[in-house]
Amino acid sequence: MALLASDQGASRIFASPLARRLAKENNLDLNALAGSGPHGRIVERDVKQALANGGARRSAMGREARPAAPASTEATRKLYALDSYVEIPHDTMRKAIARRLTESIQTVPHFYLNIDCDIDTLLRLREDFNSAAPKGADGSPMWKTSVNDYIIKALAMALQAVPDANVTYTPDAMLKHKSSDIGVAVAIPGGLVTPIVRNAQVKSVHEISDEVRELAERARARKLKPQEYEGGVSAVSNLGMYGVKSFSAVINPPQSTILAVGKGEQRVIVRDGAPAVATILSVTLSCDHRAIDGALGAQLLSEFKHLIEHPAAMFA
Repeated sequence: MALLASDQGASRIFASPLARRLAKENNLDLNALAGSGPHGRIVERDVKQALANGGARRSAMGREARPAAPASTEATRKLYALDSYVEIPHDTMRKAIARRLTESIQTVPHFYLNIDCDIDTLLRLREDFNSAAPKGADGSPMWKTSVNDYIIKALAMALQAVPDANVTYTPDAMLKHKSSDIGVAVAIPGGLVTPIVRNAQVKSVHEISDEVRELAERARARKLKPQEYEGGVSAVSNLGMYGVKSFSAVINPPQSTILAVGKGEQRVIVRDGAPAVATILSVTLSCDHRAIDGALGAQLLSEFKHLIEHPAAMFA
């Protein structure tokens, strides 16, 4: 039987037998790889690295299954009249964000879980907690927590309660973390950064509030150190302040989840068999399917909902 075009190309590839076998078992196209062995030979580590990065695979017909290449700058310019736009070159941050998000959506198999949380109890507790803050020398409260601070705390504690979800995927092993380090998406001019609250599960809500505020200020001033935004196991992205009801967020590798938070709004619900008005917050959990299966993600989201709806448990 005649070889398919990609198989013919693969037969001319300079690769070790182990690399060929591993590529064949995973339906990986060797034509897409650059070898790191002697004289450019493709070796086992090259194939494993390609698989970890979501390397190009062949379709059932033998053709390489690649994402479509984006249109070139020049091709896109031609779609518009010359005087109809202003061209703003990408800065380093925008290029990095574009690269990382593209890699994430192409190499991380996302799935999404959505749940509604009744936050009336949380709002009352937050009001009591803020009103109990001692006054500083200038007479202003020493802390003022936001709903987002409680969400960060609840997510961190939920990950502790569901430790199998407090993980990072690698090609060779699952990294099961002892602490819950939570990233917080912060919009800054020209981009987005996600500084990380380390050990959020053991910090008080007002400690989280102070840390997030300080990290956000330094993020906007572009003064964060790499260790302050690299790593982490999960993150919170909150667009509720813009009136967004619900959305899905893209995971920031190596994190395995990200929680997208919408706006709390009053809705009519049924409580104890009778209609009632409650403040409902919709959240969507994006999960890396390599690390977290559907049932595990649902368990994590259920634990988060319990903590948000019974916030006193966060102070136990």
